[in-house]
Amino acid sequence: MFQARQRVIYGDTDQMGVVYYANYLRYFEHARNELFRAQGGTYRAFEAEGLMLPVVEVAVRYRAPALYDDLLLINTEISDASRVRLTFVYEVRREGEDSVLCSGHTVHACVTTAGKPARLPEHVVKLVTRREER
Repeated sequence: MFQARQRVIYGDTDQMGVVYYANYLRYFEHARNELFRAQGGTYRAFEAEGLMLPVVEVAVRYRAPALYDDLLLINTEISDASRVRLTFVYEVRREGEDSVLCSGHTVHACVTTAGKPARLPEHVVKLVTRREER
């Protein structure tokens, strides 16, 4: 699994100092972007090819709260890929702790800028292949 780091800022929390539930989706996005970057790619380059990866499904399981100023470790990997879809899985932990605060997955469809399904580009397929060879 790839690991991204994210510090919880005050604006990510509710009145109780607990991370607002929807912000975990932003943390997932941060981890996805960093995973692509670590593999030598970016979403920007993907979009320059006239393609997009919108989220078509999301699931999140909240187990314990993250708090203001926590340093979070977001583990992510591509768990499944088809010709036009990618599935990412996530686990969020507080640095220095083993327990999972939050877990989830997102499914992304590869589409053109016109919204039509498209095959995943070869460089994305290679990213998935590198993961499977580990």
